[in-house]
Amino acid sequence: MCTAVILRRPGHKWPVLFAGNRDEMRDRPAAGPAQHWEDRPEVIGGLDKTAGGTWLGINQYGLLSSILNRIGSLGPKDGKRSRGELVLEALDHGDAESAAKALSNLNPAAYRSFNLIVADNRDAFWLRNMANDDTREVECFEIPEGLSMLSAYDLNDPASARIRQHLEDFKQADVPNPEAREYQKDSYLPSGWEGWHRLLRRDAAASGGDPYAAMSVQLDNGFETVSSSLIALPSAEFKSERPQDARIRWLYADGSPKTAVYRPLDFGET
Repeated sequence: MCTAVILRRPGHKWPVLFAGNRDEMRDRPAAGPAQHWEDRPEVIGGLDKTAGGTWLGINQYGLLSSILNRIGSLGPKDGKRSRGELVLEALDHGDAESAAKALSNLNPAAYRSFNLIVADNRDAFWLRNMANDDTREVECFEIPEGLSMLSAYDLNDPASARIRQHLEDFKQADVPNPEAREYQKDSYLPSGWEGWHRLLRRDAAASGGDPYAAMSVQLDNGFETVSSSLIALPSAEFKSERPQDARIRWLYADGSPKTAVYRPLDFGET
């Protein structure tokens, strides 16, 4: 996952809205979100077939977790554990607060640098591992109310060309409506999310000509946006009042949001 957008609205019936574009080498094999792990039947996530972890997942308690590489740390490295394991470890917990506390105690030297998101319908945090000689611990920060973006830099960091180019546009875009019913299975346009989707599709030409500012990436070396996700987490109150309507929503596109069809995942009674 190379770019994440998260909107926190405590007190709203949909208190967390999340969008993520995953950027990776085209030839790194993966499978779309499903129950891929026999020892974790409560987890739905995408499967990285190279290392066995995931870039994005949700568990039966409504906890969401996503991992992003920090700048200059693409790919595996000898002697380092896979960062995709961290999402699964986070999803072993029942809520964001306990997951953030547990993963803050990781040995930072065991992994390449990362940004990790853990969020539920009450709390949201991002964890930073700088993975350099000065790093003594994994740092944990609360994600504030309102809209934020995270990429290979810090939260809402203008050092990121992507955040600098698109953050204000996301803040001004129409807020997604997860309850929109006009989903068209043969269209790549995700109903209710049109405002965010237009921004997630922006390529280099629509991002000031800067390929590193593009939301939808395609580089000559085979690095590109390989999938996209749109997720909404319902509040506990909404789930209690209208359980049939207040289910987790996850629309997944297996490919660039410029061309791929978003399809809804079935969370049953979750």
